[in-house]
Amino acid sequence: MRRLAERSPALSQSRIQSAVESVANVVVGYAVAIASQIAVFPWFGIDIPLSSNLAIGAWFTAISLVRSYVLRRWFNALRFRGGQSA
Repeated sequence: MRRLAERSPALSQSRIQSAVESVANVVVGYAVAIASQIAVFPWFGIDIPLSSNLAIGAWFTAISLVRSYVLRRWFNALRFRGGQSA
């Protein structure tokens, strides 16, 4: 991984930059989830308080984080097994 960063600085990202990107992604995703629930749920006759929308959004966000992590680790493992260490 270090060699890839040395060869292609445009593709490298510091751990802090990765963390900031991840947090921004989660915050934006959570906001989009809440806004879409507030907009879409009434179309289906679902009328729940904001606190319930926030809780549902939190659960879906947690599930999404786990899913993203598992897929990222799985694809990294496939790439490693395939002989591509980059």
